[in-house]
Amino acid sequence: MSAPAPSTPHRGAPGPGDRDRDHGPPAARSAPLPRRALTARRLGWTAAGLAALLCAVVLSLAVGARSIPPAEVFDALFRGAHTPDAEVVRSLRVPRTLVALMVGVGLALAGTALQGITRNPIADPGILGISQGAGVAVVCAIAFAGVHTLTGYVWFAFAGAAVASVAVYAIAASGRGGATPVKLALGGAAINALLASVTMAVLTTKASTLDEFRFWQVGSVAGRDLRVVSQIWPFLLAGAVLVVAVARGLDALALGEDVAKGLGQNVGAVRVVGGLGATVLTGAAVAAAGPIAFIGLAVPHLARAAVGGDHRWVLPMAALIGPVMLLVADVAGRVVVPPGEVPAGVMTALIGVPFLVVLVRRKAVAA
Repeated sequence: MSAPAPSTPHRGAPGPGDRDRDHGPPAARSAPLPRRALTARRLGWTAAGLAALLCAVVLSLAVGARSIPPAEVFDALFRGAHTPDAEVVRSLRVPRTLVALMVGVGLALAGTALQGITRNPIADPGILGISQGAGVAVVCAIAFAGVHTLTGYVWFAFAGAAVASVAVYAIAASGRGGATPVKLALGGAAINALLASVTMAVLTTKASTLDEFRFWQVGSVAGRDLRVVSQIWPFLLAGAVLVVAVARGLDALALGEDVAKGLGQNVGAVRVVGGLGATVLTGAAVAAAGPIAFIGLAVPHLARAAVGGDHRWVLPMAALIGPVMLLVADVAGRVVVPPGEVPAGVMTALIGVPFLVVLVRRKAVAA
């Protein structure tokens, strides 16, 4: 006699949540295990990120055209040593390292927010035209306002990034459907092309501006001093607060606009607040170091590959990986062609591209 056939449910095949409910307490007791494992993994990657950041800071302070032992770096920072090496550390490498830390955090958080807002895995401040807006403002400041210092560039670059961001959002928000991810990307591409043309027009008519602008445009943290740090840190802090404030909203947007609205999220507010935060972060970072490429694009993917898609973990992880990438790129640029230097903006692409290629091949890049 054959065994009785199993009963057929009246709906589709049960998912993991259905099996937990059907089997009662045993499944309920086992459910927290994957969550604990995921939390342990996230904590482990966060600890690794902190350790990597500490190592990168030490390298930035100790390595360069003139190598300085870590013990002498410690003496210069905490014991008030007055040797020539100590003066190099305090006057040159500390400001450079602080600028790299702040710029790396700013670009990484901005890229993460923009990818979440647009639901576009290739969105970053450069692609959406924000960096180009800062560039146009700096060109005009050099050519027409007689500004020739890094501290003077900061305010113009910040204003240019803000205007470009508003223009992109205004274009995307016009017409039916509002500021959808596709319209944001297309609006950013259009503004980027327009601003690039304006930059070239100014440079071709004002040849004397080219050499000075080229130094800024390549992207570098060399030659920055503590005045730049004091000018940009309030903006970076404000931008970071705005971006972190919409972390849950970015998680909801990843599921689609309709689902996000069903979860009670104000999609428009999430985009405006997150976009404002990304603009402030990008404007301050680009103003301080020039349009350093690739960090805003690659770091969010590296962070998601490490800790998953929850932006409450992705944003802090990106804030650790971004400065590590920029500091390592800057240190590598100091030693790769001695006694000269390769700007950090060039080295970030050389170092970052292999990481992103590996992630793409392993299908670890998530939108």
